[in-house]
Amino acid sequence: MKQLVFFALGLALCACGGQMEDPPGGGAIGGNPGVGGSGGDVGRPGELPALPLRILGRWILDGDGTRFKLASVNWYGAEKRDHVPAGLERAHRSDIARRIRRMGVNSVRLPWSNELVETDPVVGDEVIAANLDLGGRRALEVLDAVIEALAAEGLVVILDNHSSDTDACCDETDGNGLWYTSTYTEERWLASWRAIVTRYLDQPAVVAAELRNALRPANGVTPVWGGGDPATDWHAAVQRGGNAVLEINPDLLVVVQALDGASDLRAAGTLPVQLAVENRLVYAVHDDQRFYPGVNTPEDLTGPLEDHWGHLLAYDQPNKAPIWMNEFSTCHTSVTCVNDESGRGLWFQSLLVYLSQNDVDWGYWALNGTQARGMEGTFGEEDTNGLLDTFWRAPASLDLLVQLQLLIPPNQGP
Repeated sequence: MKQLVFFALGLALCACGGQMEDPPGGGAIGGNPGVGGSGGDVGRPGELPALPLRILGRWILDGDGTRFKLASVNWYGAEKRDHVPAGLERAHRSDIARRIRRMGVNSVRLPWSNELVETDPVVGDEVIAANLDLGGRRALEVLDAVIEALAAEGLVVILDNHSSDTDACCDETDGNGLWYTSTYTEERWLASWRAIVTRYLDQPAVVAAELRNALRPANGVTPVWGGGDPATDWHAAVQRGGNAVLEINPDLLVVVQALDGASDLRAAGTLPVQLAVENRLVYAVHDDQRFYPGVNTPEDLTGPLEDHWGHLLAYDQPNKAPIWMNEFSTCHTSVTCVNDESGRGLWFQSLLVYLSQNDVDWGYWALNGTQARGMEGTFGEEDTNGLLDTFWRAPASLDLLVQLQLLIPPNQGP
């Protein structure tokens, strides 16, 4: 089967011996003009890509006009109850950043909440036990230090407004499915964005603002794409939010998530987002096996993905834009999580085949070796979907890491 061949290729490319390894590939791919090594070159510490990033059709380009394929990891925790990225109790932030770079990825998605920005509490020593130089600091100062560590390794950062209050994500009962709540109004959402964009105005590693995560029904209100109702029209809201961001920093990319839990961009083909600054728009989607029950093979999965968002990548699509699949995951507790003849392993391989064939920008959920404290997480417990082990020192699964590394080098371009 195709997915089994894909898996075997991954194993052939890495004899990692338990250590972080450089990704396969690098440099120009297939001789395509404009297709560079940004997604597949480990690079040297401290070497950010040529900035600012720009958009050309469905491609993200660096400041030299070379394709910059987002190959990302999610490092969550700042949106949770402790207000800091998880793992700072286990490893120094600079060591974590170095391990991310050695995986071969080029970018980190950092979730945050409006509550974090508005309250900015002093962080408890327990959650930064391996970073005691940050003792007594406020949450945003810790986030500053994490971003500085990532920048020092040449990694770019996407700031993701994951939720309004801490810890509430991602179902239809948590009240955070819209870009506002009864407490955190749209005005406060915009104010938080203005504050955090201003804070990182002089930090070149921050390259994008993801306006909101996983749009879905909340408190009986369902977001839609268009229609003009300010309470439900996500398309109009992202134009307000995106323009507020760009007014402060016109060099940022603006990331707009799909509807229905970040799975549906069908309306964007005929009603695209229009921002005040051109060539800044990136769409984002998620995927999970539960999105399309019973659809697991590459052939079966292609249809729903093309229908829901893949059509926006077509060369003849007048409103095409980059699509970044910035949340997908599988478990690392068994080899069958990554590759199998059925179930989750088959779905995961099928998704990787689609992402590879269409050369889609991507971001794995999550980097975390351990969970962050919250309604759906226990502080310090293993994250069984995470890329790192519970010490935040090595891969939790070499099989999983190698499969993701195969997606890093670009194989298409402008």
